[in-house]
Amino acid sequence: MLWTIVVILLVLWALGLIGSIGGGLVHILLVVAVIMIAFNLLSRGRGIN
Repeated sequence: MLWTIVVILLVLWALGLIGSIGGGLVHILLVVAVIMIAFNLLSRGRGIN
C-alpha cells in the first residue's frame, strides 16, 4: 500500500513538473515520496532484528 502511494506521488510530481502546474507543490510531493521511501526502508530494516 505504501509503495502505491509513493508511485502516485511520483506520478503527480512528474505531471506537475512537465505541465508546470502547482509551482512549489510538485517539489513538496517529491520530498514526501522520498521521505516515505526512506521511512519504509528504515522500518523494514528494524523489523529483521
